Amino acid sequence: MTEIQKVLFDLQDEKYREFSCGLMPTVDPKCVIGVRTPELRKLAKKLAKEPDIDTFLHDLPHKYYEENNLHGFIIEGMKDYEACVQAMDAFLPYIDNWATCDQISPKSFKKHLPELLEKIRRWIASDRVYTVRFGIGMLMSLYLDDAFEPEYLEMVCSIRSEEYYVNMMIAWYFATALAKQYDAAVCFIEQKRLETWTHNKAIQKAVESRRITEEQKKYLRSLKIKK
Repeated sequence: MTEIQKVLFDLQDEKYREFSCGLMPTVDPKCVIGVRTPELRKLAKKLAKEPDIDTFLHDLPHKYYEENNLHGFIIEGMKDYEACVQAMDAFLPYIDNWATCDQISPKSFKKHLPELLEKIRRWIASDRVYTVRFGIGMLMSLYLDDAFEPEYLEMVCSIRSEEYYVNMMIAWYFATALAKQYDAAVCFIEQKRLETWTHNKAIQKAVESRRITEEQKKYLRSLKIKK
């Protein structure tokens, strides 16, 4: 057992482990230790200062779910954009679940949106489920406010996949777009540009949002595709 693994087991919470396993059907329960996210983030900040942390970052694949999350949180804190992107590229192929994928949000990305966009285009064109999901997630979190352009909706709409975790993220993206950029996003729903399941799921997620008006919710419900 590595030194980092020993630290993680010292932070183990068995009840949280059981809870986490129930949310992640794609992860082998034997690979889940059961460490709460705030504890992992604190540990990541501490480890990031260690001079030999690259040894851990290069030791892929990791054995435990928490090691992957720790890895992602260390990347999050990297201040150098180029180093952060390089580390993210190296790590993405090893992400094997939605929870690890969705928790990573590198701070340096926010200051480099034009450069990041080309990287996102490559991520969403990947044949790896969680690389695609991560790319969509970055478009959702970083490009639906002041940096929004209608073409980004087209980028996500053009993705076609048989993978549940990709299609769920597409639906989540459009539901968020409907909350933040309604006039631009609703056209894609009206024209039924998404796959049927994704279309209906996006509407479902949107009408659950408090950021959508009751009038908009009523209209969106009328656009559901009956099977």
